[in-house]
Amino acid sequence: MNDILDLPPGRLAEASLALAQASEVQPIVDHSIRSFLFARLLADHEGSVNDAAYDEDLLFAATVMHDLGLGEHARGQARFEVEGADLAAELLREHGVSDADIDRVWEAIALHSSIGIAHRRGLLTHLTHRGVFLDIGHNSDGLAERLRQEVLKAYPRPAQDRSIADAIVAHAIRSEAAAPPGSLAAELLRQHREAQRASR
Repeated sequence: MNDILDLPPGRLAEASLALAQASEVQPIVDHSIRSFLFARLLADHEGSVNDAAYDEDLLFAATVMHDLGLGEHARGQARFEVEGADLAAELLREHGVSDADIDRVWEAIALHSSIGIAHRRGLLTHLTHRGVFLDIGHNSDGLAERLRQEVLKAYPRPAQDRSIADAIVAHAIRSEAAAPPGSLAAELLRQHREAQRASR
């Protein structure tokens, strides 16, 4: 592997990151970059970097754009995961990515929060899901602590940061379709409203 902090070069990677930076708050952008770095470390740890299904450009696109649904371009008319997947698909289409690869990235983003489903939907979706959840503090999956700390030093996570949760709630409030029953957004919205009631 190259240096663990290296980001992929090329127009697609640059455009993917630029779209995230232009539409999301910085803590969410940093979370997305850490998600990629952790996903790539996990791929190396699992031995899937040389797998025919492994594509670093698509992995970067999926991870760095997985929260576009929490940015200013999202309309709030569907789940944030789906709106983010749709926005990412538009960018990929503009850059001439094949329909099959657009579909793979769309699925990885749409399912990134789906525990119990994502890991069964192919390598890209599995790695995107695991990278995201590794960054929010779930099982390290055997990654060396020194590698995790190197990523966190380069892209620090603010203490007690609630940027993602707050953005999900703000998106969920916009329409019923944005927080359907059983979704992560619905659960966070429920917790938010309970906390509001308790503080009155």
